[in-house]
Amino acid sequence: MLRKIEDFQKDWAYEAEMTGKILNALTDGSLGQKVCEDGRTLGFLGWHLTQTLGEMPGKVGLTVDAPSFDQECPTTAAEIASAYEKAAKSVADEISANWTDETLLETDDMYGETWARGLTLFYLIAHQAHHRGQMTVLMRQAGLAVPGVYGPSKEEWAAFGAPAMA
Repeated sequence: MLRKIEDFQKDWAYEAEMTGKILNALTDGSLGQKVCEDGRTLGFLGWHLTQTLGEMPGKVGLTVDAPSFDQECPTTAAEIASAYEKAAKSVADEISANWTDETLLETDDMYGETWARGLTLFYLIAHQAHHRGQMTVLMRQAGLAVPGVYGPSKEEWAAFGAPAMA
């Protein structure tokens, strides 16, 4: 659980940058990639991450400039990445403008449970990490280079002139 706005902002800046890195590596042709016939596509996952930036904070009283769940997924990777960047900045701005460290201790009904707002922010970050992991698998299947997030990717190790770590 996050207990300081400053800690959230630092973590959020990194996590949003890394999610943006993944989204910017997508191509229009890769958006339909899925692991199985009834699975989610890369485009769906990127759009879902973007939409959630308005939905989850909206449940705790923030107004984030993000697409709603009734908005269709764009057909270009650039549109998804751009919408995500705008929404991620809006999350940071809304938190700074409306919350204090004390606000993070307040609780809300979230999906049938009671969460402190600091936990909600942690889950917002964890939700992104979860879906980014799914996306990197689909990116590999689509033949895309995967950017490193918490360390170098296979392609980045190669660029360093080193074999990928085993």
